Amino acid sequence: MNHLRHSGLPFAEQVAALDLILRADPIVWEALERARDLDLPDGMIVSGAIYNTVWNSLTGRPAGYGIKDIDLFYCDGSDLSYDAEDVIIRRATRHFAGLPLPVEVRNQARVHLWYPDRFGRTCPAYRSSAEPLDHFASRTHSVGVRLTSTATLAVTAPFGLDDIFSFRIVPNRVTDNRETHEAKGRRAVALWPELSVMPW
Repeated sequence: MNHLRHSGLPFAEQVAALDLILRADPIVWEALERARDLDLPDGMIVSGAIYNTVWNSLTGRPAGYGIKDIDLFYCDGSDLSYDAEDVIIRRATRHFAGLPLPVEVRNQARVHLWYPDRFGRTCPAYRSSAEPLDHFASRTHSVGVRLTSTATLAVTAPFGLDDIFSFRIVPNRVTDNRETHEAKGRRAVALWPELSVMPW
């Protein structure tokens, strides 16, 4: 099996490959359908559930292998209270009940309110669900997808998809996230030894 067969292809061809891979995965595709039906403002499934599914598909591993949870971003600046976010989290918990993986829902419009206490540094006030992808510790992880009303896949990938399809974890030095990049790299290589982790 040539797990690198999509590496180096043009972006449009990699998007098409991603579409086929996600449609073939029963867990992630159902999550995408349910996320669309939940209809959160600027809702988007991001990061691990996407790139891990690609790696599982291309290495013959089962659906859900190595995936801890499914991250669902939304962005609603109309009410930045935790109470408002908690209402959405509770609604999403009911909506995604029965899915084999837990779904973690977070309002990106209020990340800047709790991020400094948790991580010891500031982060910008995000205005969209796509904006945080620019700040992930590894460029490889910076991918988000949503299903449109016509069941087409809308892909957001500020650094492209080639690192994912090349099984290469590349640091994103826009912020000082070296520790996160290295920790996630170690975990990923233990699960997918086909990966290479680029040094910070």
